[in-house]
Formats: sequence, C-alpha cells, structure tokens
Amino acid sequence: MSVNTINAQLCAKMFLAGAKNLESKKEWINELNVFPVPDGDTGTNMTLTIMSAAKEVAALENPDMEVLSKAISSGSLRGARGNSGVILSQLLRGFTKGIKSYSEIDTIILSNAMQKAVETAYKAVMKPKEGTILTVAKGAADKASELAETDIGLEEFVGEIIAHADYVLSQTPEMLPVLKEAGVVDSGGQGLVEVLKGCYDVLLGKEIDYSIESAPKTGTVTKISPQAEADIKFGYCTEFIIMIEKAYDEETEMDFKGFLESIGDSIVLVSDDGIVKVHVHTNDPGKAISRALTYGSLSRIKIDNMREEHQEKLIKDAEKLAAKQAEEEREKKAIASMMKKEVGFISVSVGEGMSEIFKGLGADYLIEGGQTMNPSTEDMLKAIDQVYADNVFIFPNNKNIIMAANQAKVLTKDKNIIVIPTKTIPQGITAIISYSPEKSVEENEQVMLEEIQNVKTGQITYAVRDTHIDDKEIRQGDIMGIGDHSILAVGNDPEAVTRETVELMMDGDSELISIYYGDQISEEKAQALAEGLEKSYPDCDVEVYSGGQPIYYYVVSVE
Repeated sequence: MSVNTINAQLCAKMFLAGAKNLESKKEWINELNVFPVPDGDTGTNMTLTIMSAAKEVAALENPDMEVLSKAISSGSLRGARGNSGVILSQLLRGFTKGIKSYSEIDTIILSNAMQKAVETAYKAVMKPKEGTILTVAKGAADKASELAETDIGLEEFVGEIIAHADYVLSQTPEMLPVLKEAGVVDSGGQGLVEVLKGCYDVLLGKEIDYSIESAPKTGTVTKISPQAEADIKFGYCTEFIIMIEKAYDEETEMDFKGFLESIGDSIVLVSDDGIVKVHVHTNDPGKAISRALTYGSLSRIKIDNMREEHQEKLIKDAEKLAAKQAEEEREKKAIASMMKKEVGFISVSVGEGMSEIFKGLGADYLIEGGQTMNPSTEDMLKAIDQVYADNVFIFPNNKNIIMAANQAKVLTKDKNIIVIPTKTIPQGITAIISYSPEKSVEENEQVMLEEIQNVKTGQITYAVRDTHIDDKEIRQGDIMGIGDHSILAVGNDPEAVTRETVELMMDGDSELISIYYGDQISEEKAQALAEGLEKSYPDCDVEVYSGGQPIYYYVVSVE
C-alpha cells in the first residue's frame, strides 16, 4: 500500500532508520578520506552527530511533528562533531524548521523543507566549497523542487531524489580535483546519501531494526535505593491476631504455616494461650485472612503496601539528592563568582605532553580530542560552562573542530566566546603565548590571528592504504609528512621523512623549529633528530618537547 503523506510517527521511524544505516556504513565512509591517514573520521563524526539526535528521538513517546523536530534539531546541534557532522546538523536544523508546523508531510512540504535545509547549511559555512556534502544536499533539494510540480507519488518522489543525489555524489570528483586524484567520492556526501537511503527503506515498508539506546527521559525520579522495586517479590506486609475459637494444636499450626509459606515469605507465627500472632509478606492478604478465619476471630489487622513504601522512600531519596545537588550548584556558582576573571582559555589537546604544555601556558580547560576523535559542540559547551570568565578564547587546534567551536559560540548567551581558528596544535600554542593581559580582548584576538599565520606545521604519520595524491604514489605502510595544505614527503623512516618535511617548510624568515614527539618515539631519537636539524639550520633555534600524541610520530612547526 503506497504512502501519500508522512506523519510524525513515520517521520521518526524514517529518521531512526537513516541514522542506523549511516552507523552501519561509517567505517566504509571513513575509508573515503582523501589523505590515507589512520584517522579518517567523516563516517564516525557524522554517525556520532546523528546518533546524538537519534537517542533523543528514541526517548520520545508518540511525539507530534514539533516535538520531533526539536529533538532532531537540538540533539544533532549539540552532538555535532567535525565539519561533516556540523554541516549535517545544520541540514537537519533547516529541514526540521520546514516541517515542524505540519502534522503531515507531502511532496510540497518535503521539497520546501529540503530547500530550507540547504539554505541553512550553506549559511553556516564561511566559504562553501562545491564537490562536498553541500553539493549533494543541494542537488537533492533541486531535484525535489523539480518533482514537486508534478503528480508523482511520494515513494517515487523520494526514490528519484535519492537516485539524483547518488548521481551528484558520483560527480564530486569532477568538481574537486583532489577527490579525483585520490580516486574517491566526497565522504560527507556519501554519508548523507546513506542517511537518505535508510529513510527510504522505511517508506518502502522494509523491516527495519529501530532499536537505539535512548537518552534518559527528563522529569523522572531517579531510583537511588540499592534495592530495586522489582526485588520485592511479595508486596503486602500483613499482620493480625487470631483469637482461637476452634481446635488448634501443633499439627494445625504446622499446616497453617505451610499454607502461609505457599503464598508468601517472611513468616512469623507465635502461639500463646489461645492467641496466635501472624506476620507474612504476600501478594494476596485476603487468602491469609480467609484461612485464619477458619481458626477463630481476628483483631489488629494491619496491611501495608511495601511497594508504595519503597517508592515513597525512593522519592524521598531523590528529593534529598536533588536538594543536595541544588546546594552544590549554589556553592559552585558562589565559588565561580569569587573566582571569575576577565579572560579564560579552552584548548583542544591530544597527548599527555601536549596537555602539560597548554596547562603551563595558562589554559583553564583542556578538551581531549584532535584528529583521532573530534570533540562535539556539547563538549565545547560543557567546557565553556567550567571556565569562570567573562571572555573565553577557544583554540580548536584542528580544522575539523573549528565549526563545532563556532556552533558552541552561537549557543552560548552568557559569555563572550572568541574562537581563534587554529588548525594545528603548534598554532594553538603560538596563539596562547601571544596573549597579553595589558591588551583588550579585541586587540588580543587580532594579534593571535596574525601570529598563527606565521606558523607552518608538519605531521608525520603512516598511510593506511595505497593512493595517488599531490603527485605522489603512496603505498600502505609508507611514512608521510603532511603539511598545512598537502603531503610534503613520503618515505620509509619517520626521522628521514621529518627532516625532508622540515626542509620543505623552511624559508628565509624561519627562526624557530619545534619538535613534538609522539608516544611511539623515544626521547633519544627525538634529540638525535633535533641535533641533526641544528646542524642543517644553524641560524634557527630547535626545541624538543614530549607531545605524547598517538598516531603521529612527530608534529613539527616552523616559525
């Protein structure tokens, strides 16, 4: 049976299926990375972004379109990681703006929402580049606009849009020479197509596993007690006294006790001169009372619902915890108020040595991340919350993290956030060193922006696959020296490749060479490399630091 419109329930299922399909293809998408480095992360970043929203959606019960739209938009914005993840979050943000006011989505509404998605995403990118996820999204939206003017059914409508998105994706190597040289399509565009294909499967009625670990629901009482309510096997604490009026001997008492054991536990049975005191935990107090009445009359009957008592205790425990947390939050704010300063610094860092350097230079908060794991917008927001300053400088130290930092800036209302677009850790170090307390925030920002332009960075790592790029034939396992814009050197020895990389970074104005060695390199090797560079460039200072970074044997900078 064909579907003519999409309601909120179907839309939620389509979104969850799109997220799951992307998740299943993330490693393949990672391998589409242009540079054959061991940290291709487009698939991972897009998956973590959409899964942040999917968890919010999975926690909803029978949402309307507005509630669903808010969950998708908010979840993806806060969970956005990397450039591809931020762009995906902006596409979702724009799309949900286009559908949130409707109870049912038809082809016209769907087309308009896709155009809104593209418009929002293009605005979020400072210098949009064609041949990327943006191009694929625009191609799909343009096809939707074209088809919306026809009488085509919804299933065919979506099918043709995806087919066209696939075609546009196949053309991305013709728009970006670097893709063509590497022999890959745009990885972000591929990720978007996989989301669309997952959505389409639901529309076609395919059996889909929608199970996603949902985000915790707000407004629920947290169970603090170590004894879960489910552990209460018998719910009613039942007590009474039997005034014996009929024959009641030891055999009768054993028979009565056996009956009580068959319907409950925690049994206490005490006989004393014509009176029997009874205590039992059971799910059916009536049965215990009915049996007792066969021996005589009853008095002092008391029945307590232990599950209710347990729940009341849980609520009291939760209230106590909430009060304690509120008090801690008040104390935290009071301390923050006393500690508050004019300027604070947040830096993304990877490796123990790198982190120690940033701490020594005055960084207030470090976010673990970088190439191997891009921090999310939510990570940035949490860091901002922990820095007690009116003005907060953020050093992303990776070109793939700058957009998430800017997104956090937009979402922050109570502090002035200044994102310095540092693309490497050496740039971040130079930026924070350039800070002068005597200058205004605006003056410091300008100085930092100027100083980071003087920093050239080389990163030495290994290739994870064969490829041809930057006029170089690269084989899996080769050592590569990657500069700010291209691969500078290829070889078999990390130190030899580092020397060649530095040579290609040097110019007549170079004064300082900094070497940060990774967790796979010994201090002795790094010092020997430095001594060789000092001989080759006697007019330059050469400094060596333990960076402790994974994956990259050396990170070097020339200033």
